[in-house]
Amino acid sequence: MTKIFIQTFGCQANIGDSEQLAYLLKEKGHELVNSIEQADKVIINTCSVKLKTQNKELSLISSIPKEKQLFIGGCLTKTLDLRKYNSNITALFDTNSILKVPDIIENPKDTFSNTHENRINISRIRKNKDTAIINIQEGCLNHCSFCATKLARGNLTSYRIGDIKRELQSSINEGCNKIYLTGQDTGCYGFDIKTNLPELLDELTTIKGNYKIRVGMMNPWHVIKILPSLIDSYKSDKIQKFLHIPVQSGSERILKHMLRVHTVNNFKLIVNEFRKNFSDIDIATDVIVGYPLEDENDFQQTYSLIEEIKPEVLNISMFSSRKGTKASLLKQLPTELVRKRSTLMFNLYKNYRKKEIEVII
Repeated sequence: MTKIFIQTFGCQANIGDSEQLAYLLKEKGHELVNSIEQADKVIINTCSVKLKTQNKELSLISSIPKEKQLFIGGCLTKTLDLRKYNSNITALFDTNSILKVPDIIENPKDTFSNTHENRINISRIRKNKDTAIINIQEGCLNHCSFCATKLARGNLTSYRIGDIKRELQSSINEGCNKIYLTGQDTGCYGFDIKTNLPELLDELTTIKGNYKIRVGMMNPWHVIKILPSLIDSYKSDKIQKFLHIPVQSGSERILKHMLRVHTVNNFKLIVNEFRKNFSDIDIATDVIVGYPLEDENDFQQTYSLIEEIKPEVLNISMFSSRKGTKASLLKQLPTELVRKRSTLMFNLYKNYRKKEIEVII
């Protein structure tokens, strides 16, 4: 019996991939262990979104002892030559090759595919017993200049509503009461199969049971197309009142360079409509500070937008160049300047959140 340790980095989609991977390996008779020291074979499921995460991944990859067989999957395998960091890597695989991993483990061979696997309703070993991560799609329709995830996961392929509904029902039957619907951009769910996110949510919430659905990140330009019906769908008590809608910049000029096809006003409209309809909504957004072309005025516009909107959750990322993206060809801003702007943004968030929490208390 082979002892295998799986280390996962990144988003809910990656965690979901590893949950399915763990089940597939256990079904083949392998033993899943809790540390590298206990393992004969190590699988690292990587993320390519942030430089900080990448550095942690590369450090771990470099540290794996030669006597361990090392298999690396996830988004990073399509954006970096990982054997530069560990020449003893046994095999690499991508996000479209999860179902093949049991074979890759037995017969090591680098495995990549441009075709999305159909992994809906594949059993899994859950990270949290009460939480179901359900991938409703693979890939997205976006072309953001800074994003390496698109390079790894490709264009949109949505799962059918009936298949997703069956996985939700199975998850509830297994005792899950927290349901995370995830994807690279849930806002464009179904556009490739002539349906959409509200139609999916309306069907899922017909299922009886004690559960809440939390919908994953959706980009503003897709939400605008489905806004009235999405709000109606959110009125179900089965939907958690949480909206993750990344704006990335408050500058129209920078948004255009980022190839984000929404406007600041689009973002404001969506936030205002949700807050008007749901007094208890939690708005989450993301901003990138220090995009290569960002000047002081651009940053101030982003700062002012956050100051105005005051999202309940603010994810602040200092721009980091991702190999293969259009933004990686641009001249980077000085690190000290980017850190300064990031600190200013964080202090803004910390101060208004502290005041809001004090008022609630």
